[in-house]
Amino acid sequence: MADDSPLKIAEKSRRIGLTWAEASDNVLASALDRADGGQNCYYIGYNMDMAIEYIEACAFWARIFSKACGAIEEGEEIFKDEKDAEQRIKSYTIKFPSGFRIVALSSRPANLRGKQGIVIIDEAAFHGALDQLLKAALALLIWGGKVRVISTHDGDQNVFNELLTEIRAGKRKGSIHRVTFREALADGLYHRVCMRRGIEWTAEGESKWTQEVYDFYGDAADEELDVVPSQGSGAWLTASLIEARMVDAPVLRYNCPAGFEQLPDRDRHDAVQDWLDFEVAPRLAALDQDAQSVFGLDFGRSGDLTVAVPAQIDTGLRRRVPFMLELRNMPHKQQIQVCSFVLQRLPRFRKAALDARGNGHALAEFLAQEFGWDQIELVMLSEGWYREHMPPLKAAFEDDTISLPRDRDTMTDLRAIKMVRGVARVPDTRTAGKDGGQRHGDAGIAIALMHYASRQDWEVIDYHRVQIGAKHDTDHEIRRGAGWRNNKGIW
Repeated sequence: MADDSPLKIAEKSRRIGLTWAEASDNVLASALDRADGGQNCYYIGYNMDMAIEYIEACAFWARIFSKACGAIEEGEEIFKDEKDAEQRIKSYTIKFPSGFRIVALSSRPANLRGKQGIVIIDEAAFHGALDQLLKAALALLIWGGKVRVISTHDGDQNVFNELLTEIRAGKRKGSIHRVTFREALADGLYHRVCMRRGIEWTAEGESKWTQEVYDFYGDAADEELDVVPSQGSGAWLTASLIEARMVDAPVLRYNCPAGFEQLPDRDRHDAVQDWLDFEVAPRLAALDQDAQSVFGLDFGRSGDLTVAVPAQIDTGLRRRVPFMLELRNMPHKQQIQVCSFVLQRLPRFRKAALDARGNGHALAEFLAQEFGWDQIELVMLSEGWYREHMPPLKAAFEDDTISLPRDRDTMTDLRAIKMVRGVARVPDTRTAGKDGGQRHGDAGIAIALMHYASRQDWEVIDYHRVQIGAKHDTDHEIRRGAGWRNNKGIW
């Protein structure tokens, strides 16, 4: 109820009382006078039982809030079918002294257009024509109406799930609430069940009851209780869409031979530095010096690859990846060497997002200490992170606001991203790269991290890099850039 967004979406577990809570908000809205912001409320369920249950909940809240209201009316005069003037749609109504009313309908009213107020679409994923219903309902927002869409999931290939994806991708304004069955339990759901049933609450009783609920739903519990839409088929991105966003740009690869990590520091450093100077430096020098740059990195060591993705943001807000780096079997010190080399030379460097899980945390921390914690973000990849930040990446592919090197392995890694438990991520399966080594969607995750970095807020700080001990103006004494040393090698 605290969220007063014009468009509010709830993806939820079964039978947690969310419609009951929405009814309380609707009663307060319709009981208010017009001067205080009162409005009509139109509830649309997909069957008559839902309409009756909702209107009874509204009557309950009207008594609790001591809001005077008329008797519940059953009528057929509120709405008529546009296509068939003789067909009337049954409705249930509560009228308030304010002049506003709550109207509950059993099915989509074809003439919702032209009405004004708050529209509540319950179990939206199960409406047969949700897209048309949303079009009609969203028109109410123009004159101050509100739309509340509530539903459990019915697979990931439907209009309700598309609506959630669009909001998370930033394509549509709106707020999202996600409530699982276990979250409802933590907030006292079983306590309420005990009170309604007149039984004493015990921890053992709650545990037994919870297990019985999950047993009842069986294999459907993920979707019905844990708010995970059942998985569709196919890859998350189509091959044709990925290929359409690929351009002629290189993927620069360095594959360290077995035993490379056992070589002396100087030998390892010089070998990698030669590669950086002759292969990477010319690519960096060719970058647009006026464009802002971002960076994403997925870490790997002995098994998976480390993939680094620099990108520049052009005037059309397109993320252009001029080249990518793939490092296989590269020691940690040399990975720091490579990343520092690139980041120091990125024009107008803005933000980097690095995979900080496991051993990747050390690399990310070293770079944050060198370049600043405001510019290097340590990302702990999780289901929640993927749920929040993969939809904007897909939107970038669909809207042609990203370009990548044309490369078979990059294509394979992006195609490896699947819908896992309703979230786009890389499953626990490996593929073979053209160099013979294993891949685990590494380039896909690095690209996602780059895109995430490009969407973050940042501050531009004007500073000058000077060497400690060098002659400089007093005004510049505190403007030392991170990573500079004096000629004795002392920080």
